[in-house]
Amino acid sequence: MHIHICGICGTFMGGVALLARSAGHEVSGSDQNVYPPMDAQLRDAGIELMEGYSADNVSKVPDVAIIGNALSRGNPEVEHILSTGIRYTSGAQWLCDEFLHDKWVLAVAGTHGKTTTSSMLAWILQYAGLEPGFLIGGVPNNFELSARPGETPFFVVEADEYDTAFFDKRSKFVHYRPRTVVLNNLEFDHADIFEDLAAIKKQFHHFVRTVPGAGLIVVNAEDQNLQEVLDAGCWSERETFAAAPGANWHFIEATSDQPAQVISPVGESYILPATLIGAHNLSNATAAIAAARHAGVPVEHCVAALAEFTGVKRRLELLDTVAGVQVFDDFAHHPTEIAATLAALRPQVSGRLIALLDFRSNSMVNGTHIDAIAAALADADISLLYNRHPELDLSDVVAAVSGEEYGNINGIIQHLSGMLAAGDTVVCMSNGSFEAVHGQILTMLKDRK
Repeated sequence: MHIHICGICGTFMGGVALLARSAGHEVSGSDQNVYPPMDAQLRDAGIELMEGYSADNVSKVPDVAIIGNALSRGNPEVEHILSTGIRYTSGAQWLCDEFLHDKWVLAVAGTHGKTTTSSMLAWILQYAGLEPGFLIGGVPNNFELSARPGETPFFVVEADEYDTAFFDKRSKFVHYRPRTVVLNNLEFDHADIFEDLAAIKKQFHHFVRTVPGAGLIVVNAEDQNLQEVLDAGCWSERETFAAAPGANWHFIEATSDQPAQVISPVGESYILPATLIGAHNLSNATAAIAAARHAGVPVEHCVAALAEFTGVKRRLELLDTVAGVQVFDDFAHHPTEIAATLAALRPQVSGRLIALLDFRSNSMVNGTHIDAIAAALADADISLLYNRHPELDLSDVVAAVSGEEYGNINGIIQHLSGMLAAGDTVVCMSNGSFEAVHGQILTMLKDRK
């Protein structure tokens, strides 16, 4: 079967493409921007990539077109597919119909932490010999792939609440029919598709309604929004996790006197690896352990697996250290994520912590989170804000953090060139490419050295 994927370079759609190719299908795809790291994965799998959207991309008529949620009416490729009667579906629906219908699906949902928790969970199952399949919105370093079919019924999926397609405005995760669910947290985000927090809660409740009675929902006990979702109706077993001792599972942060720990529902204590930096990662790890135990993995095996977990690309990823300056890449773009990233780095930094923040996501550009940005940057010593949107006024944020605003990358590089010193740490935060600023910083440091 020939499958053509419109919007193939997004992490989700790229994962769908890899799964389709692994199933033996001929796969082609198009995207407005064909960019790394997804393009390399796809080409290595033998998938034909086309840059830009055009009717010509489907001149060789596919058996089915999978249309990503980034495409809408008016797109020339979409219009041609509709006009010519080519069979089409969404990525989430195809995944459900072709891959998940006979799987033990372990789905990780929430506003934050989905990618890291999914990656931890997939690695724990792999370490335990369960050979899971997975589709994750990032590239786990332990696998170097964002998706694979797996060798057993276990399948880990990052369960995104974003809408499915222009013709299906439900959240993608309602298609997945999971047996094990992690609900990490719930905040207002994606202001381009959700009117308010209540609209997101409604989609989460639809998701909860798909979990069978014999299934398990692992939920953050400290998140009131999630509690309200479950209060609207829950027909499955549930276990809670939190930093607070009252949860079924709780974690304890490391101190000068003791390492980080997780406490099981029966009161057993397990030491967590020191490589799990920050409270948010301890929370992610605790949720992953609880979900893995539901699939039959003993807790001690989970903890051993996490000691060998090597992280996820673009999730607090140390790219290099040049001339004593560390350069990190991170996907943070919501105030809660920005604050968590900086809080995790703060104790590890000997010099200055320098935050580069790209105002790129729809919610950031329309100003939804503008009042919370300054507080989120509080742990940074220096904040440089990248803003390509003249209509977005960041003057109050700049003043509050005593930072600088730039409309081009060259200005940021010039600023850093004149002030970076050994011991400094630079963290670049964006849900996009950030115009490859990370590489430019490292090149500048090498040239300067």
